[in-house]
Amino acid sequence: MRITPALTVNDLVLDNRSDQRLLQVVCRASGLLLLLLSMFVVINAQVAASSPAEDPYLVEGVSDTMAYGLGRSIKITGTVKNGAIALGGDVIIQGTVEGDVAAIGGSVIQLEGSRIGGDVIVIGGAYKPDSQAPNRSSSSKPIVYAGYEQELRHMMRNPTEMVAPQWSAKYVGFRILAVLFWFVVSLAITAAMPETISQGVTRLQLTNVRVALIGFFGAAIVGAGGLFGLHYLPTPLSALVGLIAFFFVLLVWLFGRVVTAAATGRWLQRKFLPIGRNSESVALLLGTTFWIALSSVPYIWPFVFAVMVVIGIGLALTARYRIGWSRSQPSYNSPRP
Repeated sequence: MRITPALTVNDLVLDNRSDQRLLQVVCRASGLLLLLLSMFVVINAQVAASSPAEDPYLVEGVSDTMAYGLGRSIKITGTVKNGAIALGGDVIIQGTVEGDVAAIGGSVIQLEGSRIGGDVIVIGGAYKPDSQAPNRSSSSKPIVYAGYEQELRHMMRNPTEMVAPQWSAKYVGFRILAVLFWFVVSLAITAAMPETISQGVTRLQLTNVRVALIGFFGAAIVGAGGLFGLHYLPTPLSALVGLIAFFFVLLVWLFGRVVTAAATGRWLQRKFLPIGRNSESVALLLGTTFWIALSSVPYIWPFVFAVMVVIGIGLALTARYRIGWSRSQPSYNSPRP
């Protein structure tokens, strides 16, 4: 039997009549899971203990290079001429820093008698001067984004956990919650534009190599163009280009994720689940579970994200758009009334 796009499209349209019971079960399970996870997070937040204090890295004398601390705090008692930065720690200034001072996942502490010649940038911490009028350059400005200090500090000190998460009951619970969340999102997007999703699945099934190649080169062009715009264009125009590129990547990633989940779920149904082949909700649930489980494997989730973006760009660039430029002209040969 020959597979045609029409048959594939018809096979991928949601059948709501056969999936109402499944949706009710999923909604009840997600509500119960949300309640259990909320209780688990509250209990962990109440019993969490703070990490013990550590000795900061001491910077003495005169330094012509930048002073930096990776995963620890730094204390400057001498003179640093090219700025200071701490990732996952505090910057304690007792001497002089001629350039900018930055801390990500920590705070900038300016002691009495010290001086900062540049700006103060703090992400996930606070700026804590000892005096009411700290000794800073008149043109410098403190830029502070408070919040999530402990989380950013832990992330900076353990960067491998971003690609190799630690397995625990909390992590497994959040993975299950992610499956339910993306399943509901996929259902909503598929119900809102079933023809678009079906056509995307058809193109992915019939011309997957072409979609992948076009998506790869499209992602390279978008990435290079975005970096070029941010670096060489004027600030207002570069900000606009950056926002457009960000929302474009976000939209194509979301579209590629839904289409990939639908295609993967349909393939799993044909191969391993002979019962319920006509249930599109089951296909979406299977596909979403597969990709969430694959992205939970250590060091794999960045590649999964890249695959989704490439597929989304490839599907967007291979879609057929109907644009009408001509007007309908009146017929002069029509009989008069």
